[in-house]
Amino acid sequence: MPIGNRLITFSAQPAVLNAIEDWKNWLQHEKRYSVHTLDAYTRDLSFFLAFLTKHLGFQPGLHDLSKLNTSDFRSYLAKRSNDGLSRTSLARVLSTVRNFFKFLEHSELLHNAAIRGFRTPKIPKSIPKALSEEEALEALTGICMFAPELWIGKRDVALITLLYGGGLRLGEALSLNFLDASRIKPGGTLLISGKGGKERVIPLLDVIAKTMTEYLQICPYTQNEEDPLFVGARGKRLNPGVFQKQMRKLRLYLGLSETATPHALRHSFATHLLSGGGDLRTIQELLGHASLSTTQRYTDVDAERLNSVYQSAHPRAKRTQTSN
Repeated sequence: MPIGNRLITFSAQPAVLNAIEDWKNWLQHEKRYSVHTLDAYTRDLSFFLAFLTKHLGFQPGLHDLSKLNTSDFRSYLAKRSNDGLSRTSLARVLSTVRNFFKFLEHSELLHNAAIRGFRTPKIPKSIPKALSEEEALEALTGICMFAPELWIGKRDVALITLLYGGGLRLGEALSLNFLDASRIKPGGTLLISGKGGKERVIPLLDVIAKTMTEYLQICPYTQNEEDPLFVGARGKRLNPGVFQKQMRKLRLYLGLSETATPHALRHSFATHLLSGGGDLRTIQELLGHASLSTTQRYTDVDAERLNSVYQSAHPRAKRTQTSN
């Protein structure tokens, strides 16, 4: 089964293979999962079935999947843990298995009670890693230094400004087409299709429109409405790995931590909005979060920042440090 640029194979009997094809189509067309998420789920399921083949001594069929017990699932997680997977990754691979079995049950192909009662490993609460306001501004102006050509530098500036100024995921920005550029104007808005096909409208800062205009004015490739907005050196849609490489160069130059990734710009957008007085509901809408609890993580980031300011600046805190 080709996913992305790789061929993923499954060790299972024909009935299971047919169910996998139906599951994949369900994820792609009904659930509207992104290519990257579909890729991850498919690889996880491939590992699971390969484990079962070795664990059972034969390729599993639908009947065999229905008979798996808690010990079987626990053995699989133990194997992946020994492979070096973190608790976060273990939770994801179990989520993949649950998702597949849920589909099989919904399709009336089998029922397995053990997977329903199996508990997900506890994962540590993660706090988004945001750049400081100064670091973010340095990143906006410094990204062009590593471009081999002037127009590529303008492209990278426009892209990083859109990520930080609009809170977009890198994949969302790179999926934009030239038609979308006509909507990028001072005081305008942009319709973004996010995870699960969920749409949201983001307001556009003047600086976003300015950097985008400067990029398009010198981009050497003629673009039709359905052509990609951000293109690589050969005129094809920009590969995310290319921009991620530019970010790695940038963070080394600026002395930033390894968490200074393109996605950190989205976190910085949310954190700086919250610090400036933005309310959680508005930030939730701008980010396209389905749940407010996801957005509430940024209150932890802001609380961390406020505590740091308090400890370094408040007279009472200084007095406490001196007495210690």
